[in-house]
This record gives sequence, structure tokens and C-alpha cells, in this order.
Amino acid sequence: MRGFLGLSFAGSLSALGVGACCVLPMTMMLLGLGGSWLAIFGKIAALSYYVLAASTALVAVAWLVAYRRNKVRHLKWGLAASTAMTALAWVVVFNEARINEFLIQQM
Repeated sequence: MRGFLGLSFAGSLSALGVGACCVLPMTMMLLGLGGSWLAIFGKIAALSYYVLAASTALVAVAWLVAYRRNKVRHLKWGLAASTAMTALAWVVVFNEARINEFLIQQM
């Protein structure tokens, strides 16, 4: 059962990474770390919806398996944390333009 929870966390962390792939470079530029390496993130951003969908599916499967094995009570905090991380990644991806505009205004 812990394996499903681990997969859920791995999916959630990858979703957060993909969600932050376009916001994080702007933040680094704001801090003065340069921006010549931004072209790398374009390829990652193209796959962001696929990675987010896969991580959402992993979280859903983890909840389903925990429910079927009556382990929700023991794993609810870990599952809730991975669900929250995945939801945060979706929010970042859907509000990416607003976040980037805000960061550009701060420059």
C-alpha cells in the first residue's frame, strides 16, 4: 500500500515541477540569475498537460486502492497531501500567464 502512496507523491512532485516550469525561470530572472537557459523549458511546457493528467490519474488510483483495502484512515494525510500538491500544480498551470505578468511587472 505504501507503494501506491509513493507513486502518488512521485506523480504530485512531477506535476508541481511541470507546473512551475514556466514560472520558476521568470522568478530566477527576477533574482538576476540570467535567462539564456529558458529555451530548455519550452519542451517541458509542451508536455505539461500530459504529465498533469498522469499524476492526477496516479493520485486517483492511490485513493481508489486505499479505499478498496480499507486503508484510507491510515493513509489519509499522505493522500491528502499528494492531492493538494497536484491541485496546486493545476492551479499554477491554469494561471501561468497571470503569474508571469505579475513577475514581469516586478522587474
